[in-house]
Amino acid sequence: MSGIYIHIPFCKQACHYCNFHFSTNQKEVDQLEEGMLKELDLRLTELKTPLESIYFGGGSPSLLSADKLSNLIHQSKAKFSFHDGIEITLEVNPDDVSKSYLKDVKEAGVNRLSLGVQSFYEKDLKLMNRAHSVDQALQSMEWVSSVFSNFSVDLIYGMPNSTLKEWETNLNQALKFNPPHISTYALTVEEKTALASFINNGKQKPLVEEKTAYQFEILQSVMADNQFIHYEISNFCKEGHYAKHNTAYWKGHSYLGVGPSAHSFNQSTREWNIANNHQYIDQIRREIIPSTIEILSLENRMNEYLMLSLRTIWGADLNYFEDAFGSANKNILLHIN
Repeated sequence: MSGIYIHIPFCKQACHYCNFHFSTNQKEVDQLEEGMLKELDLRLTELKTPLESIYFGGGSPSLLSADKLSNLIHQSKAKFSFHDGIEITLEVNPDDVSKSYLKDVKEAGVNRLSLGVQSFYEKDLKLMNRAHSVDQALQSMEWVSSVFSNFSVDLIYGMPNSTLKEWETNLNQALKFNPPHISTYALTVEEKTALASFINNGKQKPLVEEKTAYQFEILQSVMADNQFIHYEISNFCKEGHYAKHNTAYWKGHSYLGVGPSAHSFNQSTREWNIANNHQYIDQIRREIIPSTIEILSLENRMNEYLMLSLRTIWGADLNYFEDAFGSANKNILLHIN
């Protein structure tokens, strides 16, 4: 099994906690689409197994038109073999959503959405510098749940100004729309972000780890009470709604990353594209894949497999470990168990 990740590096504005590659200048959207289509051509031989998933991340992929999404999906499926049940996920922001847009992207081939709500409190959205309001979040939830049967909601906990009760209310608000999947992330302070600067300069109080831990316990309790499977540290789903694309990451499957700053992995190497839109477009036009390649040592591969697999309910598989890394290293896993 394998997947394709397509990075759309455009946003309306910068979220204060985000350190992903993006640009608020959308002038090169057309050139970038051309570059990503060309990159697919240049990497035709890199995936050895059929596609199980295509994932549009960012950035804000919902800034792309349905026509552009349709073109990228069509070309990906035309160039690589794929399973009939392929999962095609689009990350969307509440402020980009309309019911007609959702219907258009569904017609384009998207069959799963990931909605970046993050919070149903205006103070949280303001602190994060999100582009949407609470009203937009609620409206988008209504539209998404009416158009898509397979969708996920993103929420963030550990907000410095939030209470335990507010976090529980956030969860219950999302659950009113019967999402089959919820992803939850603890707010973290990343270097070179606005949030890090605000905390370092005393403009924002620091995060409280104890409160974050209590909110995680609330999260586990609420999701269990609502019959969600806690299948990965940050992810919960109803039966049959595991995220195929992200699960492939955690299980060490191959994936191809397309677009500026996108990462690829094939069990033995990791590769990442240049995090500069203009340079990416220029080099792809000259049929050069602008990437850096890291050859993973046996120790790297074993550590990564253990780190990722132990985040999931499936854990580390002894037989896979022996097949992938040799029987001589099996005792490492036996010792951990």
